[in-house]
Amino acid sequence: MLYRSAFASLLVILGLGSTVQPALSQALVPHVLQLDTAQLQQTGLALAQEAAQLAQFQQFELALARAQLATQLAPQVYETWAILGALYLEAEQPKQGVAALERAQSLNPKNANVLFSLGTAYFQQNNYPAAERTLRAGLALKPNAPDALFDLGNTYYKMNRLQNAVAQYTKAFAQDKKFWPAINNIGLIRYETGDVAAAIRQWQTAAAIDNKASEPKLALAVALYTQGRQDQGLALAEAALKLDGNYADITFLKENLWGDRLLADTQKMLATPKLQATIAQLEAQKLGPQTTPSSE
Repeated sequence: MLYRSAFASLLVILGLGSTVQPALSQALVPHVLQLDTAQLQQTGLALAQEAAQLAQFQQFELALARAQLATQLAPQVYETWAILGALYLEAEQPKQGVAALERAQSLNPKNANVLFSLGTAYFQQNNYPAAERTLRAGLALKPNAPDALFDLGNTYYKMNRLQNAVAQYTKAFAQDKKFWPAINNIGLIRYETGDVAAAIRQWQTAAAIDNKASEPKLALAVALYTQGRQDQGLALAEAALKLDGNYADITFLKENLWGDRLLADTQKMLATPKLQATIAQLEAQKLGPQTTPSSE
């Protein structure tokens, strides 16, 4: 799977937690000529924080507008560019995200968290060599960051450097024993290389860590089904899909790093009448109750 750290933590990471917090309805359009540089920077930081707060409520258009203004008011402050870059990544605009984060990195070259965000941006652009280089630079400054170790593992996975990927996932899990995505992805690699028993162990561990996580449950279901334990596999798959119906979408699974072998086996299982009925039921629930036209 791909993993995105919570955007809400960005303020703390960038040291904006002490910034004055304006109300979301407050208009922050100061008369620039009356402000000195320090005041402009403070206003820019406050706008950046407000942008991050808006992003938590999925109000990306408003958030981006404030973050863009923040960089105009405080162009020499790396935090404003970092917030803007992170917002672009949340909005799935990696090109703009890279440009903003590269500016932040030029202003503060030794900030590990900016490097981690920039590495994620390069990853989203499928520029895996740049992602590897940048994430490694960040980890040289902050070596025990599980999210960054995991992202580097995903980068190696996409580069087909599977042993390196497993090593990074293992390090990530060693830093946080609740970080089930790392164990999950080791399972993905084991399955593709034919070690189904090892994959099953990894997914069982991941599912035990978080029983609300759909992905390891579905992957485990596929492995059990393929091994001939069909009733068990179908029951587990049904439970997984009820937790998150997105995992019935093969494109979604591929985006979350599921390999060709696992995808092919998943398609076979999802095509069974039992799971087709479950998927149809979930789709109906998503659409909600349909209004029947009046006959009058």
